[in-house]
Amino acid sequence: MAAKVRSKPLARAPSRTAAVVHASSATPGDRKDHGKTLRASAPRESQGQWNAPARRVDPISILRAADKNRQKQLVPLRYGRMLQSPFTFYRGSAGVMAADLAATPSTGIQVQACGDAHLMNFGGFATPERRLIFDINDLDETLPAPWEWDVKRLVASFVLAARANGLSDHDGEEAAISGAHSYRHAMREFATMDVLDVWYARLDDSAMLDMLPKARRDFLEKRLAKATAAGGSELVYPKLVEGKGEHARIRDAPPTIFHADPATATGNLALLRATLPHYRATLADDRKVLLDRYRMVDAAVKVVGIGSVGTLCMIVLMESEAGYPLFLQVKEANASVLEAWAGKSAYAHHGQRVVEGQRLMQPASDMFLGWATGPEGRQFYVRQLRDVKLSAMVETFDAEMLSIYARACGWVLARAHAKAGDPWMIGGYLGKQPVFDEAMGRFALAYADQAEKDHGALKRAAAAGLIDVEFDR
Repeated sequence: MAAKVRSKPLARAPSRTAAVVHASSATPGDRKDHGKTLRASAPRESQGQWNAPARRVDPISILRAADKNRQKQLVPLRYGRMLQSPFTFYRGSAGVMAADLAATPSTGIQVQACGDAHLMNFGGFATPERRLIFDINDLDETLPAPWEWDVKRLVASFVLAARANGLSDHDGEEAAISGAHSYRHAMREFATMDVLDVWYARLDDSAMLDMLPKARRDFLEKRLAKATAAGGSELVYPKLVEGKGEHARIRDAPPTIFHADPATATGNLALLRATLPHYRATLADDRKVLLDRYRMVDAAVKVVGIGSVGTLCMIVLMESEAGYPLFLQVKEANASVLEAWAGKSAYAHHGQRVVEGQRLMQPASDMFLGWATGPEGRQFYVRQLRDVKLSAMVETFDAEMLSIYARACGWVLARAHAKAGDPWMIGGYLGKQPVFDEAMGRFALAYADQAEKDHGALKRAAAAGLIDVEFDR
C-alpha cells in the first residue's frame, strides 16, 4: 500500500523566525536520519504531483480579494501586466499558488521562505562592502513556511519562462531539474559545513562568471563593469531627475513613475515626513548618523513589478550635505500571501517582517534597510533604490543559459534555506539520488499548465468586464 502523503493545509499557528523553530539537541547525524524517515510520509516522488482539486478556490477570486489593499487607480494596470502572457500572470499570482501549495505533499520542515521565489526575483546587487553578489532580491512575501513551497514556485517559473521564449517543454523541464539538482547538492553540502561558513557563503560575480562557458562570459563581464563603474544613485540620477540643486525634481515617466495630483502629492509628502523619523529609529546608530547627512528633496510614486502593482511605493530623492544624490524606496508592506496557509507572522509590523526575513535569508542586505509606520497605521519598509542592481535578461535566454541560470538560483535558494532552516534534515530527505530533481521537473510542467489555464480564466474575466484592465503605454 502506498504511503499516505500529507496534503492538507498547515495549521494556522503564528509563525516564528525559522532560526529558532528547528532548535534541537539532536546531533546533525540524528537530524539527517530523521530527514530520511520523512520519505515514508512524504515520498520524494510524490512531490512531482499536481492535480487541481475538485474544490479548488477560484484563482480570480483570490486575485480580486487582494485588490482591497491596493490603490484602486493602479489595479487595472496590474491586470494589464498579468494578461501579457502566462509567465507574467504567474509572476503576479503568488497568492493563487500559495493556496495551491498548501494542499501539496510536505515534509513539515519549515524554513524562512521567500514566498515568491520565481526566477525574476533573483538578481545581482552590491553589498555594503561594495561586492557584487547574486541572490534573492524580492522578499515582500517572506514568512516561515515549508521549504518545498519555494522550490516548487521556482521550478515552475522556468517552464513558463521557456515557453515565453519559444523554447520547448523539454528545455523548460531540463532547466527545472537543473535548478532542483543544484538545490539538492548545495543543501547537502551546507549540511557538512560549519554554521558560520554557511552564513558567510555567497555567490559573487566571480562565481557567476565561472558558471558560464567562455563564449558567454564577455557579455556578462561588460554588464558587470558598467554596473560597478559608479554608485547606484549616480547611475540612475540622470534618468530619474530633471533640474539641479534646489530645483531638482524626479522626472515623471507615467505610468511607472509619476507625481500624483497636487492634493495626493501633498498628502504623500506629509506621509513621508511623518514616516521617516519612525524609519530612522529602526536603523543601527551608525546608519542613523549616515541618514542624518541627507535631506529630502522630492518624492514620486513608483509602480513596481507585477504582483506589487497597486501597493503604495514611492521613491524619495535625498541629497547629501555635499550635494550628492541618494534614492530611497518606501514601499507599503501588507500581510504575506503565505499567512493564510502557514500561520501569521510573529511580527505585528509587516515592514519589520520583510526586513527581518530579508536579513535572515540574504548573505548581506542593504545598509539602509528599515521599516516605519505612517499615518493611520500604514506599514512600510525602506531600502536604497537600485544600488548597483543587475537584473537577468531572461527574455534573451536560450536553453543553455536558462539551465545555467537555474543552477545559480537553486544554489542561492538552498543557501538561504540552510541559513535559516535545518540543512541536515532537508539534506537527509533529499538524498544522493536525483529522485527529487526529477519530481520537480514533473511538477514544473504540470503547474505551468495550471498557470496557463488560470491565465485563460483572467482573460475571460477581462473580456466579460469583471475586471478593469489598463496596459502600459
